[in-house]
Amino acid sequence: MSYTVRKIGQPYTLEHRVYIEKDGVPVSPFHDIPLYANAEKTILNMVVEIPRWTNAKQEISKDEFLNPIKQDTKKGKLRFVRNCFPPQGLPLELRCLPSPSPTHGTIPFESGVDLEHRLINIQQTWEDPNSVHPETKAKGDNDPLDVCEIGELVGYPGQVKQVKVLGVMALIDEEETDWKIIVIDVNDALAPKLNDIEDVERHLPGLMRATNEWFRIYKIPDGKPENQFAFSGECKNKKYAEDVIHECADAWEKLITGKTAAGDISLANVETTEGSAHRADQGKLAAIPAGQDLPPAPIDGSIDKWFFISGAAV
Repeated sequence: MSYTVRKIGQPYTLEHRVYIEKDGVPVSPFHDIPLYANAEKTILNMVVEIPRWTNAKQEISKDEFLNPIKQDTKKGKLRFVRNCFPPQGLPLELRCLPSPSPTHGTIPFESGVDLEHRLINIQQTWEDPNSVHPETKAKGDNDPLDVCEIGELVGYPGQVKQVKVLGVMALIDEEETDWKIIVIDVNDALAPKLNDIEDVERHLPGLMRATNEWFRIYKIPDGKPENQFAFSGECKNKKYAEDVIHECADAWEKLITGKTAAGDISLANVETTEGSAHRADQGKLAAIPAGQDLPPAPIDGSIDKWFFISGAAV
């Protein structure tokens, strides 16, 4: 399947949105893009939220019609990720990962400096805030699953990529489980050699340690304490990661079918639940503005500041 993006408003403004389109029609990245990209269910679809080396904290808007990607806010102000030495912005690319619809060469890397991965999200998955995980002892964070893609190419917001699962880390953020699924783009030169988490250490030694360290310290410049991890920061293997994905896919299916209360989450979709109350209203679809390609708005120069966190591994 081929997806495109529809950008509205200037980047770095409260009005900026990135809609994902299929055949020119906006769809929900949360609900409409299938989890699996092949019949064997070995390859997954991902949606890029935050490209590597960028600072704007962008994410799927759970409460808006068709869940466009927007920049997160706090107290009415746009949020940016600080530069924690040595990376600039996010050393990963943030994306989101889906779940099954109920109806249907070498990567350069050196001592954690050249982190070749991004943060993403997995569509049609949901970390249920009503459920406490038996091993992390913390509830879900009410978001689609986050994914860290370790391939060499930098994506763009709204891009849909195909990836395979390698492992998972469990970040504990404000007493919530925030899973970070480790994946690699199937088209990456190193993908044939990476099939489980131990392969990452073999071919990219130090990458997972540096990734864990970045997640531990990245909120410190904003005056927050360092993040904690379940399993003492250990990255669990592919089988464990797949179990987490299946659990969150099941949680999403209960959400979209009304078995779990949605709260303020928008369930509107174009393809997932034909005939249901959540089918996207055609009037609202038509009211989404035409795409724009506007230059980014200026941002405060302090966003480019680097912070050296004492005690951080480099």
